[in-house]
Amino acid sequence: MRIDRVLANNPGPFTGPGTNTWVLDDGGGSVVVIDPGPVDSRHATAIMEVVGSRSLVAVLVTHTHSDHAPLANPLARDMGVPAVGYAAGPSFEPEIRLLEGARFDVGDLDLHVIHTPGHSEDHLCFRAGEVLFTGDHIMGGSSVMVEDMGPYLLSLEKLRGTGLGRLYPGHGEQMDDPDAVIDWYLAHRRQRHEQIFEAIGDGAETVPEVVEIVYADVDQSLHPLAARSVQAHVTLLKDQDRIALRGDRMVVPTRPK
Repeated sequence: MRIDRVLANNPGPFTGPGTNTWVLDDGGGSVVVIDPGPVDSRHATAIMEVVGSRSLVAVLVTHTHSDHAPLANPLARDMGVPAVGYAAGPSFEPEIRLLEGARFDVGDLDLHVIHTPGHSEDHLCFRAGEVLFTGDHIMGGSSVMVEDMGPYLLSLEKLRGTGLGRLYPGHGEQMDDPDAVIDWYLAHRRQRHEQIFEAIGDGAETVPEVVEIVYADVDQSLHPLAARSVQAHVTLLKDQDRIALRGDRMVVPTRPK
């Protein structure tokens, strides 16, 4: 098995150095492209140069966010292969849909499909042996924005202790010791959960107020993303009956003694 990275030309505060496009080879010259990124002719050319004369099987996407999926259909069409993912989304239409537990053949290599909702509902991870392509479920060097916290935590738990040896994320560097990385992610999210609960208990009534308190040490350019994760925590806190909503205000209910 051989894995090459082609870095997309979209660096920024939300994408880090840019989107990692992974080219996975089964070892015999059959390859797939994972997360080709935004539409960019230079990046498409770079991907095709890395694929070279090898046999491209498909273009896969982990999820349909704009920094991962829009190039998939044009690239797949130009290369005469299917675009593959969980479901349709902005600027993406899969010709083959992959659901939880599916397998996708890359020559002699089986890719195992793991549905990991949380960062987005349509998020997939792809496993090849001890290697996992994590998209934005786990990123190198940082935590991630989460849309739905309950499923996200369960998706992390699903991966822990399954014998993984290396993670290839959608942004940042590859990571060894996956269980340690997953443990950090779980601990970080649980700590944030309690910090948000405490901020509400101390009088923060809206998501922006919570962001200002809990993310005070985070660059303000990232606060819009932080607000989305805070909203996910708030939804989970409400589902856990730890807070209540009074119109657009959040409160910690008084418990009877």
